[in-house]
Order: sequence, then structure tokens, then C-alpha cells
Amino acid sequence: MRQGRRDGFREFAAGRSGHLYRSACLLASGDTHLAEDLVQETLGRMYLHWGRISRIDNPAAYAQTVLVRAYLTHRRRRSAGERPVGEFPDTGAAAAGGDPALRMTLLEALGRLAPKDRAVLVLRYPLAGPCPAARGRAARAARAVRPARP
Repeated sequence: MRQGRRDGFREFAAGRSGHLYRSACLLASGDTHLAEDLVQETLGRMYLHWGRISRIDNPAAYAQTVLVRAYLTHRRRRSAGERPVGEFPDTGAAAAGGDPALRMTLLEALGRLAPKDRAVLVLRYPLAGPCPAARGRAARAARAVRPARP
């Protein structure tokens, strides 16, 4: 990017970053860290195409559009719903039911399964509801894990 365009972008970014940050704070419901990330993402995307953007009539409106799209992209990501917690909900022996022998037996049984069967069992049963698409594979995998009846 030429020096003139680079200076033009710096001037634009310095003048609009406050407005973009306030809009991002509203979009992010007051999450200032997310708002900063969104503004940074917006300015980064605009910098890449500044030669073209600088020629449009209203680059500030374009920046708002880029900001909203960056926010929507962030919301679509799977990690957008994650929230940090102070401690894990299941820790230590309490999570395994307090029986190490049972835990080792379960780990050995899971180790004998095919990777896909193991993934289905591990992912399906701790979840709230069953996954209909994995029902058949999960049933076969569960039968393979259960001990043989005498």
C-alpha cells in the first residue's frame, strides 16, 4: 500500500474508531473485550481493501456494515457461547462416581471400540438428549462395551 493511502487509512481509523467502538459495545451487550476485538477485525478488513474503499462516497457507513458483519460472523462461531467459569463442574473422583476400578474398566472397554463408536458413546451419553442420527451406531457400540451375560 502506498504511503498516501496508508496515511488516509490511519486518518480514517483514528477518526472512526471511537464511533465503531461505541457501536460494537452496543452490539456486544456491553462486553468491552469483544467490542475491541470487533473494532480490530473491522479495521483489519478495511485496511486490506482500503484502496477500493477510500473511493466510495461514505466509508464510515461501509465500516458500520463491516462491523455488523464481523459481529454476526462471531456469533455464528461455536465458541461464541462459551463463558469462562471459576472451576470445572466435574472434578476428580466425584465425577467418576468415586470408583477407580469402574473407571479403569470403562476406559479399557472404550479402548477396544473403533474410534467412531468410541466418539459416539462419549459424545452422546453425557449430553441432555440423544442424537437420532447416531442411535444405531451408539446401540451397537453400547452392546460391545457391556460385559457378556453368563
